[in-house]
Amino acid sequence: MNVLGLIVEYNPFHNGHLYHLKESIKKTNADVVVAVMSGNFLQRGEPAIVSKWKRTEMALLNGVDLVIELPYVFATQKAETFANGAVSILDALRCNSLCFGSESGDINPFLHTNEFLTENQLEYDELIKKHVKTGVSYPKALTLAFKELAKDKEVLDLSLPNNILGFHYVHAIYKQKSNIKPYTIKRTSADYHDQTFSSPTIASATSIRKAIFSVENEYSTISHYVPSETLNILTKYKFDNKFLHNWESYYHFLKYSILTMSSKDLEAIYEVEEGLENRILKIIIKSTSFQDLMEKLKSKRYTWTRLQRVCTHILTKTTKQQMQMINTTETSPYIRLLGMNQKGQKYLNSTKKEISLPIISKVSSFQHPILSIDIQAAYTYNMVFSEPQRSLRLNDEFTHPPIRIDR
Repeated sequence: MNVLGLIVEYNPFHNGHLYHLKESIKKTNADVVVAVMSGNFLQRGEPAIVSKWKRTEMALLNGVDLVIELPYVFATQKAETFANGAVSILDALRCNSLCFGSESGDINPFLHTNEFLTENQLEYDELIKKHVKTGVSYPKALTLAFKELAKDKEVLDLSLPNNILGFHYVHAIYKQKSNIKPYTIKRTSADYHDQTFSSPTIASATSIRKAIFSVENEYSTISHYVPSETLNILTKYKFDNKFLHNWESYYHFLKYSILTMSSKDLEAIYEVEEGLENRILKIIIKSTSFQDLMEKLKSKRYTWTRLQRVCTHILTKTTKQQMQMINTTETSPYIRLLGMNQKGQKYLNSTKKEISLPIISKVSSFQHPILSIDIQAAYTYNMVFSEPQRSLRLNDEFTHPPIRIDR
């Protein structure tokens, strides 16, 4: 049986995702599709537009068979850690292939680049340190180090966002000695960070979210760019709850958290380093919105994404001490099931004996420090609801069964 693995966020699931899903199935001749999906907070350090349960519904309604949650300790991290956690879950679930989107659509440069950097790892690490010392951001240091090391060699362009993630997926497969075979599909029409619509049917998740929050109660602007199932879920979620999630929804919680913390408290938060705590404490008082805070915090050393992740960790009160566990294990210690269809359930039942990790379908029946951070993050995510919805959602984390949808 051919089991295809995907690493996704679906924030929200759009036509580009549907294209990637269908092309990946075709390319790998897949019988079953397993998606490892970020939970309530995402890799770029932002809350998901709708809950992980609703995004799971979007995935299942559009052809994914099994949806697994990527734990917070991996989902809100730099590309390398994000990839390690996700690949470890796909490997544990006995996936044969992993297919990701990229700017080139050719897997060979990823394989050659992985081989090249593996052979020159020590020199690469030293070059990264050299560039970090000049005051540039870590992602920028990676790009500069890579260009300096590779020179005129024919290797991957690691300045492009999807290439960076794709490279780390390939490297994680190699590092974990997994039997997963990597494939890639060329991204079509819209770039990763596009903020405007440039195609009649395909748009980036960034531009879709921007359109949703720019036009109050108006979904016609995105109707050509998302499947009908996504549009229905978004519309109903907004109607039922009177909002969709974004950083501005959480800004008053973030500001309160920062203003009630000391410099030492902030310093203990994961990714708060090099005196950033003092800068945050100074700026937060005069910041009137999340956008305003970010514009004032942004500097040459800290990218927007890095600062968003810092704010996410402050909001969820995730400390350096809590996150130390990922320094000892780069792989997920469990598999948390979010949803499945009949095919996905049948596959899971047939392979359970071969899966070494515990499979969690009910949070109350399992304990682990990494899962505790997920619960903490879910509590935070659900605080924006009004009562009595808030209390129901908080309890939901323990009682919500995996979603079952059959098309």
